[in-house]
Amino acid sequence: MNHQQAWVYHGEKPKAGRKLLLLEADELILAIPLIYRLIHPDEILLRKDWFLPELVEDKSKNSSQNNSQQSEKYILLVPQLQRVTQLRKELELLAEALQHLNMSLNAYFSDFGWRMVRKELSQLKKRQKKAHIELSKDIIIKLKHYMEREKFESFDQAIDNLLTEVNSGHEVEE
Repeated sequence: MNHQQAWVYHGEKPKAGRKLLLLEADELILAIPLIYRLIHPDEILLRKDWFLPELVEDKSKNSSQNNSQQSEKYILLVPQLQRVTQLRKELELLAEALQHLNMSLNAYFSDFGWRMVRKELSQLKKRQKKAHIELSKDIIIKLKHYMEREKFESFDQAIDNLLTEVNSGHEVEE
């Protein structure tokens, strides 16, 4: 299941660039902790432009109405997040719950805010794909010489080739 649900813009739709998308099932493992952190009412005070104006507390006006709207939307959002978390592995049941959660998120974040959420999510995805290992300087020098000799452009290519050679050597022995 990889059904993309588009963001419904609150302001004017951008004329260029990628359209914003709401959450997808394969993003939930990274997105749910991020969303929990960002929807907390304290975050609204820190990142006012990330949320819809009716959620942002205005000190100059009577803020009890803002606080009640903020609390109501937050209270509705938390169980939806919990439900999606529980159904994450049951794809048939997840679709409807995810759609409801996405609609609630659309009613919580501003266009700018959701763009920032997507940006943070993208960074999390990138970090998940990369691993950092420490190598001694002499191994790095040997690897660079190997890369020059074999005309590889990256460490990834060189290491992948070395591992392939080792694996194919083991297959011949067996």
